[in-house]
Amino acid sequence: MSTHSSEAEDRGASTPTQPSRPVRSARSRGVGSLLVVVYGILALAATGRSVFQIIDRFDEAPLAFSLSALSAVVYILATVALVARGAFWQRVAFVTITFELVGVLVVGAISVLAPEMLGLTSVDPFGRQSTVWSAFGAGYLLIPLVLPVLGLWWLRVQGRRAAR
Repeated sequence: MSTHSSEAEDRGASTPTQPSRPVRSARSRGVGSLLVVVYGILALAATGRSVFQIIDRFDEAPLAFSLSALSAVVYILATVALVARGAFWQRVAFVTITFELVGVLVVGAISVLAPEMLGLTSVDPFGRQSTVWSAFGAGYLLIPLVLPVLGLWWLRVQGRRAAR
């Protein structure tokens, strides 16, 4: 019986253990963290706006206010998908942000060209009946129009980095 410890024990004993730190997604650093913050802010803003509009004046423009609620759900899901790791959430982020871009373009165009189709009596992006996506998000400084383009670009860049 040897008084020396085994070679494996020696290696284990001589190798200092480093405290484990949570591994963060590349989407939660740098530009990714900025996107998460902006999506989170829009999620809160769209949720608050749609809840208030639905409770206070749903009968004025039910379709428009329902679209505001839909945009809130989209922003919440996009925020979660950008924070979460894994291929599944990467796909959820891509689908959600693509849906957002299509929504902003379609609702924005209809709200400007034929607002009555949405039940709107005004094109004013800051008006009583405006929604998050009305006039391409002009009431939110066009952030709803620009954000999905940046989000899709960011997802593409991250996808290329992951493929390397």
